[in-house]
Amino acid sequence: MNRNIVIIHPGALGDVLLAVPAMKKLTARFSQHTILLIARAPVSRLLAECRVIDEWLSIESQACAGLFTRFGGPSNELQSRLARCDAAVAWTEDTDGSLANVLGEFGIPRVWIQSPFSSAVNARHQRDRFLESVGETGTDVLGNDGLHIPDHLLEEGRVCLQNRGISPNCSLVFVHPGSGSIHKCLRSEKLAGILQQLQQREMSPVLLEGPADQGAAEGVLKLLSKKPPVLRDLNLSLLAGILAHAELYLGHDSGLTHLAALLGVRTVVVFGPTDHHRWAPYGEQVTIVRGAPCVCPSWDAVKKCHEKPCLDLPIEEILTAMKLQTAV
Repeated sequence: MNRNIVIIHPGALGDVLLAVPAMKKLTARFSQHTILLIARAPVSRLLAECRVIDEWLSIESQACAGLFTRFGGPSNELQSRLARCDAAVAWTEDTDGSLANVLGEFGIPRVWIQSPFSSAVNARHQRDRFLESVGETGTDVLGNDGLHIPDHLLEEGRVCLQNRGISPNCSLVFVHPGSGSIHKCLRSEKLAGILQQLQQREMSPVLLEGPADQGAAEGVLKLLSKKPPVLRDLNLSLLAGILAHAELYLGHDSGLTHLAALLGVRTVVVFGPTDHHRWAPYGEQVTIVRGAPCVCPSWDAVKKCHEKPCLDLPIEEILTAMKLQTAV
């Protein structure tokens, strides 16, 4: 029975995807081990299907309930994994030492517990901070750091598109109007204008709507006389299979944008109040567009800023980044 390397990452989708290069470095370093990821179920399942990791447990499951507390301890299932563990990486805060205490009980030879937000990490970009925390450095712009979608997900994506009346063979442009915060998003009027420009070129824009994007999507749709298809609340693995058919993706600073970039899709990202030097997705096909530098001193100030000059971009500038010109 193989020995394990355990990776613990409680972050959201974008944070976990930024750690993919570090996961791949660990996989190469411990090539004879089984790589077990403890993270949220959707992204864990996707990374297993893409063969970034071997096995996974949901961090929200009962099996992992005792991992971050001094009381109760891990389940029998997790104990059996930790008993065969030669190294554990936890990208999280552990201020009270609970996690270190649990991992220490199993005599794991190497344990790294490091928040990627720690001031002890020197690298600027979040991807590089994950790498630095395990003693690695980045090499590829994307290359081996990307996600390679298996054939069955590509086929599921193709079938889903066809069932929604969307041809996977046309010039598909996926537009994600939302993000983790409305304060990182373009105004509905600008997105609607971009969609109209795509439609005038006989391209095929498709709106992507996640559970938190309903308001953003409705704001765009109500401004359009010709409504584009909308794909709503798809599971992450299917969404990856669908995105792999895209000619172009347009989005904000969001987990979905990181996914498109890791898939090697030509990706245009609009950044506003967040730091693109820290949070931009990696990839040769990624183009960053942004307005005036954000001068808000805090996120509270960002939320109170109604003008949002950092997101005040002319439509023509975004179309140029998409390698399109304004239709006459």
